[in-house]
Amino acid sequence: MSNEYFSIDSIDEALIRVERSKARKLRQSRWWQQKTSAGTCWYCGLQVGFKNLTMDHVIPLSRGGRSTKDNLVPCCKECNNKKKSSLPVEWDEYMDDLNQRS
Repeated sequence: MSNEYFSIDSIDEALIRVERSKARKLRQSRWWQQKTSAGTCWYCGLQVGFKNLTMDHVIPLSRGGRSTKDNLVPCCKECNNKKKSSLPVEWDEYMDDLNQRS
């Protein structure tokens, strides 16, 4: 019997690869086509057109999220880049701060 040890990082990376693969499959689905057909960003509400939408994990994979229909939303590239690995509560705080500055 072999005593192999796996680091948590390697397990996490393996899980993230699996979840990314699931997301790629969902991106090809009719469900995703319907979700993006309006061309509206889930975060900022701007109409950017369906071709300019990216797929975002509301709860990021790096923070324990999964590639499930209830965790994937269409968003514009700008919001996706700004959100990075923020949790919903962190994103809401960021948006509130932006709105208070305006």
